[in-house]
Amino acid sequence: MHNRILGAVVAVFGSLSASVALAQNMTLTSAEVSDGSTIKDAQVANVFGCKGGNISPSLSWSGAPSDTKSFAVTVYDPDAPTGSGFWHWVVFNIPASTTSIPLGAGDVKKKLMPKGAVQSRTDFGTDGYGGPCPPQGDKPHHYIFTVYAVDEDKLQFAKDHNVSAAVVGFELHFHSKAKASLTATYGR
Repeated sequence: MHNRILGAVVAVFGSLSASVALAQNMTLTSAEVSDGSTIKDAQVANVFGCKGGNISPSLSWSGAPSDTKSFAVTVYDPDAPTGSGFWHWVVFNIPASTTSIPLGAGDVKKKLMPKGAVQSRTDFGTDGYGGPCPPQGDKPHHYIFTVYAVDEDKLQFAKDHNVSAAVVGFELHFHSKAKASLTATYGR
């Protein structure tokens, strides 16, 4: 009996470590934003006193689990003085065949996202990408760009662009198979 339990425990931890190893193989890169870099003016917002280009960076990813059914992308600022951070970009239901998003795809008017992808409300109150714009004189904020490999074709509760980032985050918490992030900073 003891050997069967020990065998089961080893099997469970073996499968968990395989999942973790798989997740560690997923990578996210961008031609415009790199891990540890300062975000350029082209990606900065053009609201709240910021005068950037508000152009979403291109993103490319690889190493997702083979049974991934869709992807999601978020950009989050944990340093925003809101008590809950600030969501700058929320995209979900990106087809599993997609491994990149082009420069400027966060502008919903340009229609550069793959068919079926949904850009939902950010904390700016609009759909699509909203670049960094921390308060003047605040320490530089961290902007976490994350791609998630999702185990569903379409998120269950997130049906359209009106869904909040919190609901998307809730679903991603339970349906992400792997993820990759890069963090850049911006201050003014």
